Amino acid sequence: MTNPDKNNAPDRRNVEDKFPRALWIRLFVYIVAGHLFAGFIWLLFEAGARAN
Repeated sequence: MTNPDKNNAPDRRNVEDKFPRALWIRLFVYIVAGHLFAGFIWLLFEAGARAN
């Protein structure tokens, strides 16, 4: 007798080895936004240093 849940379940090994596409997109957006924010802060410090 076969277990019907086992036949319909996704291969757990493939699911755990691969990140979802939405996670990669979110990670890319966070990295880009973080670098833009850091660049803006750096620009503020540069402008403040030249003002004196």
